[in-house]
Amino acid sequence: MTEVASARRSRLTPEREAELYAAVLELLREVGYDALTMDAVAARTKSSKATLYRQWGGKPELVVKAMRSQKPGGTADIDTGTLRGDLLTLVGREDDCTMERNSDLMRAMTMAAHGNPDLMRAFREILVEPEMGEFKKVMQRAIDRGEVQADRPALDYIVHMMVGAFATRTMIDQLPPTQAFLTSYIDAVVLPALGVTPTP
Repeated sequence: MTEVASARRSRLTPEREAELYAAVLELLREVGYDALTMDAVAARTKSSKATLYRQWGGKPELVVKAMRSQKPGGTADIDTGTLRGDLLTLVGREDDCTMERNSDLMRAMTMAAHGNPDLMRAFREILVEPEMGEFKKVMQRAIDRGEVQADRPALDYIVHMMVGAFATRTMIDQLPPTQAFLTSYIDAVVLPALGVTPTP
């Protein structure tokens, strides 16, 4: 049964999948999560609802995977030789315009997820947990290089710090997150908390 399901899911080409994800994100920005329906997605993408459900299982999974598709590749290939370099490479993978759009979308989705257990589950499994895993790889490399002590308390809060800065910049400063802001935040907050002296 699993093999049959996998075969069905594999029928979509990467290009078609990208088109579907782009349409879902467009609809999200237009109407928000609660008002977005699978009917609307099917109509916008000229797909059948049956195809959408067979491929993604439901609206929460489709929406969160669409959001995940916009994130650049993982951290496996990021190893600049320093923790600062790795973190700056991570935040530099999106330009300021993309970062602003994604920040707005992330805030709206976080609010929607609090009232929707299915969306919260998909959000954590597809977006949050992989993101945490990526940051852990970066931190482990820093530990292996001897830059950060393995018992440093701040290691448990790196994701909280980075996501917090990204998500709350607009609320606190009424400004979007930017590469310049996140760079200064890494130098002023993240690296000192880890006992690392920023060296540009």
